[in-house]
Amino acid sequence: MQHHPDRGPAEHDVRTQIIVAAREHFSQFGYEKTTVSDLAKAIGFSKAYVYKFFESKQGIGEQICASCLAGIEAEVRAAVSSVETPSDRMRQMFSTLVEASMQLFFDDKRLYEIAASAAGERWQSAIDYEARIREMLEEILVEGRLRGEFERKTPLDETVQAIYLVMRPYLNPLLLSHSIEHSSDAPSRLTSLILRSLSP
Repeated sequence: MQHHPDRGPAEHDVRTQIIVAAREHFSQFGYEKTTVSDLAKAIGFSKAYVYKFFESKQGIGEQICASCLAGIEAEVRAAVSSVETPSDRMRQMFSTLVEASMQLFFDDKRLYEIAASAAGERWQSAIDYEARIREMLEEILVEGRLRGEFERKTPLDETVQAIYLVMRPYLNPLLLSHSIEHSSDAPSRLTSLILRSLSP
């Protein structure tokens, strides 16, 4: 009896192949200037075949963006879990976010272009990333309140929103490009300000 390989992994491989080729193509020519036809030609597929796996160029960009943002998030989570106190976690979170974002967005200008599109057009990958960063922030605040390190009078959601607004210019690629001249000392100064405002 002939064994038919499962379609899933083969399709997964093709998706991966398209993403890898797209990332290289975007890095070379830029996201805005690249068309799905260009990508199809580069991989040796027909445009119709690429559309079987992704409904648009944005869909491909979303995958690349999601993977880049997941990389930043993993770095931040590792940094946060490497320290004990909520105050130190807050410091680590902010400084690592800025460092990792700067590295990604400015080491590869073309990836920055995708991230800027994601932020500007409110792609789902960017919205999900922001939500997870806010969750991480909320976890640190809740822990700090339980340990008596942070004040408990201000409603939690209000505190999360206020701190997130302070961090946002260093997370969002569109805003980060304008905050770049303050990026080296800003995280520590702003974290000190945040922590002073949180003290009981």
